Amino acid sequence: QVQPVESGGGSVQPGGSLRLSCAAAGRYFSLKAMGWYRQAPGNQRELVASIGSGGSTNYVDSVKGRFTISRDNAKNTVYLQMNSLKPEDTAVYHCNTLIKDYSWGQGTQVTVSS
Repeated sequence: QVQPVESGGGSVQPGGSLRLSCAAAGRYFSLKAMGWYRQAPGNQRELVASIGSGGSTNYVDSVKGRFTISRDNAKNTVYLQMNSLKPEDTAVYHCNTLIKDYSWGQGTQVTVSS
């Protein structure tokens, strides 16, 4: 089973930016709708952004206008550009397909704090 590898997290101040990357080995990546999910302590994992095989995107209301999801099928990689970060964006960020048929990776920690 494919296990994505997420990277790019870190600690930033409110208003800062980060760019997350998710590399997923395996065939048919270009055909899969992909999503970025996050889980904060004590909360359930939530889908925050998704991108279809054709490039269509969707975002949860709380990140609209601040986050941008993109993909590079030649590199089997999906990205999440996060701008104007807020403390409530603090979480472990994971990627997976929209039907969650990849294994969950370790994720990448994003901490937004002054």
